[in-house]
Amino acid sequence: MGSDSDAISDETLVLRVANADRTAFGMLVDRHALRYRALAFRYLGDVALAEDLVQEAFVKLWTHARKFDADKARFTTWFHRVVVNRCLDEKRRKKPEALPEEYDQPDDSPSVEHDMIEADGNASVARALETLSGRQRMAITLSYFDGLSNAEAADVMKLNLKAYESLLVRARGKLREILIAEKQQLFEALG
Repeated sequence: MGSDSDAISDETLVLRVANADRTAFGMLVDRHALRYRALAFRYLGDVALAEDLVQEAFVKLWTHARKFDADKARFTTWFHRVVVNRCLDEKRRKKPEALPEEYDQPDDSPSVEHDMIEADGNASVARALETLSGRQRMAITLSYFDGLSNAEAADVMKLNLKAYESLLVRARGKLREILIAEKQQLFEALG
């Protein structure tokens, strides 16, 4: 034989919850928590997540009980939709990806200090290139930065191969002089 609390319908309890009746809320939780936790667990496959989700659904019931309309749906149908929607939201939510097994392996990539030194070196080369004549700068750029063969670069500059190679040799020599002078100035500044 059931108790008096079993005789009170879910819909009546929700109306009482809308008026902040904690006892009615407790009765609904006692009646339905396990059922909806099982539903969430079957969908999500995680007991703790299912418990959290159902708890959030009951919090939503507590805060939004006034939105429930007993003329449109039974409580169990309405609450079922609340739980299912939370399950669907949880499945859609982007999960963090697990770290790869080799995650804790040492990083062999160049350090920030190395990158800074390299960037400073690149800046020195760029400054030195600016001091070359336009034709010498073009020869260095085509051969070393664009990766063209000497024959291709000579065609681009409309020079015969021997003239291009001579221009390239002069350009490299001039660049070397400039960079050595800059290096010497740096050493003198450091003392």
